[in-house]
Amino acid sequence: MGTIDFAASERSRVGLEWEIACVDRRSGELSPAAPELLARLGAAEGFPHVTGELLTNTVEIVSAPHHRVGHAVADLTAMVDRVYRFAEPMGVQLMSSGTHPFSQWFGQQVTPGNHRYDTLIDRTRWWGRQMMIWGVHVHVGIEDRDKVLPIIDGLLTYVPHFQALSASSPFWSGETTGYASNRALMFQQLPTAGLPPQLSDWTQYEAMVDDLLHTGVIDVFSELRFDIRPSPKWGTIEIRTFDGISTASEIGSIAALTQCLVEYLSRELDAGREIPTLPPWFVRENKWRAARYGMDAIIIQNRSGDELLVGDDLRRLIGVLEPVAADLDCVNELQDILHIVEHGASYQRQLAVARANEGSLKAVVAALVRELREGHPAD
Repeated sequence: MGTIDFAASERSRVGLEWEIACVDRRSGELSPAAPELLARLGAAEGFPHVTGELLTNTVEIVSAPHHRVGHAVADLTAMVDRVYRFAEPMGVQLMSSGTHPFSQWFGQQVTPGNHRYDTLIDRTRWWGRQMMIWGVHVHVGIEDRDKVLPIIDGLLTYVPHFQALSASSPFWSGETTGYASNRALMFQQLPTAGLPPQLSDWTQYEAMVDDLLHTGVIDVFSELRFDIRPSPKWGTIEIRTFDGISTASEIGSIAALTQCLVEYLSRELDAGREIPTLPPWFVRENKWRAARYGMDAIIIQNRSGDELLVGDDLRRLIGVLEPVAADLDCVNELQDILHIVEHGASYQRQLAVARANEGSLKAVVAALVRELREGHPAD
């Protein structure tokens, strides 16, 4: 069995990855502009940087690792401004959501010359080509490898909170899906995506990876695209649950919630306390409820099956995490979670824009473009 080393990392340091869609300024359709944009931007050196993704309509902005969420978000916004300077003369605008409201998946191009992408599409065919989706990934540093899997198991309780807050994919190929996050359920169709298994120790994780490598399911362990996973290369836990988040301010608040939760659970382990977990069938049900109903989801809170509206549980959770946020200097960002609870997540704003514009999904794209440019949600 192979040994998977977990890199040394500073505790609770945060790195952010923001997938952003390129859209044509006139039509609002997705634009295959990423290769030219990246060529104009020049080679990525160090952090922060901009890189390509599976489809030629996507750029990914990656922050440097920071102790403060606010500094990581500042990296993202500075890079967005830089990308815009090159995109605007090309007639290209930028937006972030879990899906594009009306572009068609079969009209999108896979980024050429990338063996990993070619292998993915060759294996997954129709479902792989459907992956016209975008997300945000939050990395949080873990100083002790033995903490990684217990913290991941604890974080699975909060999958519906992450899903509901970031839900931004109510439309697919011009249709209203009835889901707050259509992306969440689409992405898990890939064979190594979806919820992670609940494992008791690192040896079990290594054994699972060894089995998957031996049977050809994956070629490298990074091909495990779980919603929450260890990232041994960086010494982090990577939370990948989130839809594409439409504004920098919302990224800040959701990243602060994530950082505070990881640090809170880490402190529980330090104190010798067991982290509460949910059985897999409750975790799976909670994910579906949040993808379907978003902020209206009634979620299962504990092993006894007690339930609560996700927004009410978030209000309780913010109070629990406030002392941790004070230590991490992200109180303001954490409190902004309540703005999403009170005023609505991106999927709710998108649906409202469509209703106000006689169902126009082009108006929805225009609103998403404006929100990303301004950095905060529209009223």
